[in-house]
Amino acid sequence: MTEQQQVSDDGVMTRIGQALMLLHGGDREEARNRFGLLWQQIGPDGAPLHRCTLAHYMADAQDDPDTELAWDLRALSAAEGLTGERLAADGSAVALRALYPSLHLNLAADYVKLQRPDAARVHLDRARAASETLDDDGYGNGVRAAIARLELRLRGD
Repeated sequence: MTEQQQVSDDGVMTRIGQALMLLHGGDREEARNRFGLLWQQIGPDGAPLHRCTLAHYMADAQDDPDTELAWDLRALSAAEGLTGERLAADGSAVALRALYPSLHLNLAADYVKLQRPDAARVHLDRARAASETLDDDGYGNGVRAAIARLELRLRGD
């Protein structure tokens, strides 16, 4: 990776973070606008980590459950797109693997919102299986706790 590519990569993650701050601050529309612009700039051949991260957060900025699901599916697709030669050359593979439990958890939650419990259970099972590789830290414990909460919610259906 050239120095210019590294700066560009760092710039993308910074811009994703800035839009995420808008989202967390309650400005969902501006966050969506910025995420959308970044999505266009990254393009279909952009770095999988960028595409996955951006789609993951863009899903959170949606008001419509079907649109949220579509973005979460894009995030998973971007993570799964890192295969073969690109996987060997890409240093973000470990980071993407750590996102799998959260990606599947979000899909399970989307399907719950859409009243599709069978699809929700499939992704909840995948989230639980993928969470076995997470560390025993704040992130890992938080994801496992969210999986447990959603599992309880699904049992109530």
